[in-house]
Amino acid sequence: MERPPVLTKMRILDFTRVLSGPFATMMLADLGADVIKIEPPGGDESRFWPPILGNGTSAYFLALNRNKRSIALNLKSARARQIVRRLAAEADVVVENFTPGVAAKLEIDDATLREENPGLIYCAISGFGQDGPYRDKKAYDPIIQGMTGLMSITGERDGPPVKIGIPVTDLTAASHAVTAILAAYIARLESGKGQYIDVSLYDGVVSWLTIMAMDFFSSGQAPERWGLDHIHRVPARAFMASDNRWVQVAATSDVMYAKFCRLLDLEELIDDPRFATNNDRVKNRDLIMPILEERMQTRTSGEWLDLFEAAGIPCGPILDIGEVFAAPHVAARGMQFSMAHPVEQAIPQLGFPYKFSASAPSARMRPPLLGEHAEAILSEELQMDRAAIKGLMADKVVLPPSEALEAAKRT
Repeated sequence: MERPPVLTKMRILDFTRVLSGPFATMMLADLGADVIKIEPPGGDESRFWPPILGNGTSAYFLALNRNKRSIALNLKSARARQIVRRLAAEADVVVENFTPGVAAKLEIDDATLREENPGLIYCAISGFGQDGPYRDKKAYDPIIQGMTGLMSITGERDGPPVKIGIPVTDLTAASHAVTAILAAYIARLESGKGQYIDVSLYDGVVSWLTIMAMDFFSSGQAPERWGLDHIHRVPARAFMASDNRWVQVAATSDVMYAKFCRLLDLEELIDDPRFATNNDRVKNRDLIMPILEERMQTRTSGEWLDLFEAAGIPCGPILDIGEVFAAPHVAARGMQFSMAHPVEQAIPQLGFPYKFSASAPSARMRPPLLGEHAEAILSEELQMDRAAIKGLMADKVVLPPSEALEAAKRT
């Protein structure tokens, strides 16, 4: 039996571009929301960012914008802003990630749009939030990683701070935005009232410091970088095997530790008072680690992984991205698929991270071409006739798909 998506009654106006906002609205679109992506005449700038596929399409954009309809509007025009207000009057959610203050200058801010639609949920995503001393500071993922302490706890103990390899601050903000929008949507079912949501990349990462923050609160000392090691568990780290492949092991309980030592033929370490408990091992980390590292060099990664799996010890290899997508578990969990595309033919997509028993996210539409759905949106949602639409396009208030594409190419 076909399982329907869960948000089929939600309509979203999406003014976002690049990463944090588009990822948030794509998650909601995957769950069934009707997302109208409102782009400037030159398009979301990520349409032109690498990696670039064979026929010139940005894989960056394709990764973040499926299940959306696109219309290109010149928001400097009062007629374009009127279109926005009419669309917002029938929408459930607006999401934007402008610099604070820009939406108000464009007259598409929360106060303006909710005059006609008090039930509207308006979510603004920004680097540092809508107030505070950093409000107007330019945001960029590595800058946020540095300013939130994330880089200070990432990297080798004696090495420099290290940036996490994905734009984690944007993705964190996107996840928080989705959570907040869904919570506001549920609240509106009871109250009938919408509300304004202020989400920032900065706050999102600070909220995820969790255990590290509690370390600081309890000790007064800023946590250090621990590289491959776990700050509070030993042994829980990656070891190099004889084939120069890394093996992750987490043998942190006393029972697991004993099993681990027996497999390494280091039974004498089990009752050694320096290593008898996890707290002892953490305290004497620098004594036990060289012993374990040396012994892990005596077998290949595959041999160790087989032994640890058989013993029920949590373990796994460190894989590169190519190896991840060659793993059978990715296919079994549906975490990669392809969609047809008019320019690139088949485009790769990542799967859905949630599996429902009675509902299902779906890839209903490929990522849109710039302005592709302009005529359909204006005629179906605003009941404009063909003559009115042609007039808007002739005056460059709305760019027709062909001209929008050409404008994008020139950008």
